[in-house]
Amino acid sequence: MSRQLTVEDARESLNIHIEAKGLEIYAQYGPRLGWKELLQLLTNRKLVRYPCEVVFEAAPLEPGEFAQVAPKGERPEDGFTIFVHPFFMTQLDRVPCLVLYQLVLVNYGDFASSDDAETFGAAALGILREEYYQMVCELADQVC
Repeated sequence: MSRQLTVEDARESLNIHIEAKGLEIYAQYGPRLGWKELLQLLTNRKLVRYPCEVVFEAAPLEPGEFAQVAPKGERPEDGFTIFVHPFFMTQLDRVPCLVLYQLVLVNYGDFASSDDAETFGAAALGILREEYYQMVCELADQVC
């Protein structure tokens, strides 16, 4: 008798897939994923499922939020805007860390969790998940 797959099984499977995609990003754009590499990544449909652009604008962000992804239309194929707090315009080398966190929502939708975002970002940057989490927290604290 086969066992039923649970939601937890699906989440675990998704997290493993997300980590693999992050590792593909690291293999192609690492070991240093900077602003230039981020812009190239955003055009790579194998790794970023839908068109994305980064816009430095605070209006769509909640207080204390460093970035947010918003659809450009009703269909995912219409693309997404990743709003990044304008504070980071002068720190372009740090923007990839913030955008990677948002790309999980672009690629996997609302089923993706913050754990998935941390797994993805860490793998894409070639660092430990805890190190990535600390990096994101430090950057988020700068806009609080």
